[in-house]
Amino acid sequence: MLGTGVPASRPGHVRLDAAAPAPELPPFRGGWVGWCDYETGAAAAGAPVAADGAAGESWLRVTQALAYDHATRRLWALDPLGRTGDADRWADDLVAAAEGPAADGAAAEGPAAEGAAAEGAAEGAAAEGPAAEGAAAEGAAAEGSVAEVPVAEGFASSPRVHARHSPAAYAALIERCRELIRAGIAYQLCLTTRFTVPGGHDGVEVYRRLRAATPAHHGGFLRIGGRTLLSASPEQFLHAEGGVIRTRPIKGTRPRGADAAADAALADELARDVKERAENVMIVDLMRNDLSQVCVPGSIRVDGLWQVESYPAVHQLVSTVSGTAAPGTTLDALLTAAFPAGSMTGAPKLSAMTRLHELEGGARGVYAGCFGHVGLDGTVDLAMVIRSIVIDGEEAAVGAGGGITWRSVAAAEVAEVATKARAPLAALGAELPVAWRSDILN
Repeated sequence: MLGTGVPASRPGHVRLDAAAPAPELPPFRGGWVGWCDYETGAAAAGAPVAADGAAGESWLRVTQALAYDHATRRLWALDPLGRTGDADRWADDLVAAAEGPAADGAAAEGPAAEGAAAEGAAEGAAAEGPAAEGAAAEGAAAEGSVAEVPVAEGFASSPRVHARHSPAAYAALIERCRELIRAGIAYQLCLTTRFTVPGGHDGVEVYRRLRAATPAHHGGFLRIGGRTLLSASPEQFLHAEGGVIRTRPIKGTRPRGADAAADAALADELARDVKERAENVMIVDLMRNDLSQVCVPGSIRVDGLWQVESYPAVHQLVSTVSGTAAPGTTLDALLTAAFPAGSMTGAPKLSAMTRLHELEGGARGVYAGCFGHVGLDGTVDLAMVIRSIVIDGEEAAVGAGGGITWRSVAAAEVAEVATKARAPLAALGAELPVAWRSDILN
């Protein structure tokens, strides 16, 4: 889907206990797109938050959009505001742009119309989750391996990258997390850090590189005001349709192998790892509790546990929890119950967020929040803001982290952060700071 919109407030009033929409229509048929930042959610839950860099959540009311089904090759022009003829004319212009000479150089990476729409939107632009991205991810997984994501070509030199923490400082924070776990204050803490790349960045071109290198089913491009979110997120945080709410937390990561045999061994190790399973099931239990606050009693179920999903750069351990929305449940009620996501906080949630505020030394901002679309008909699809880039003025930021449990080994956790940050930084034409890309980490 790609489209434009005008600034709006969060559509918290939308009810989620609605009937299922017609299956032949696209999943988004009009409504809002936007993001919720981590600090807004943490503060609402009662946790202390850092003020620096926390610019708040942003939403657009979609005024026109195109939805494309890659499987059936059907294209819909959406006219949510009823401006007769506007959507058709806009669709014709975009198709003409995609078929014109300017599209030739972009054909391998995605429709030229996407870039044209993003550049031409006066107040906001969005391009979310084409099915082709998920298909590409599956294809890359089947073929085997992505041992390294190269820095994007065309840069005279790699820009300087500033890390909020050195590997040694991050390792020390991991040990402090383990001390808190030993003391019974938490049983998992999702510790994160940030990498910033100064300078001007072309959001559309950076997103093309990110999507080409690490396609994911919940990737997207959102530009609202002066900020741009570029995401290759593999994690669906919240999905609501037909009165059923689902969440698919990811906890557990391995890099892809250099060849098919090494790749399969890494995936198998992830599936069997006791620490990763414990980390994952802790968040499954937390999300069961969160959804139970807004779902019909007895309807919560675990639809999938410890399933390995493979993407171009990493293998992930994924579980699925669902429940039936209680009558009258709204988006605000769901976010109050479940946001920030347990996969980005740890557990118990409030205790974990409080301690992470003390440890991390700065705001997370949009990273660790969520983004996606909310439909007028009660459909919701929100992804976690991970494996993402946020461009704000003359600076781009990449967040990365991981869940810390008692069994965590500091060196392995530090290496996992490097694995997660490498591809977004490469899309910016940057490399990890030297200390983060040493032979020891690799």
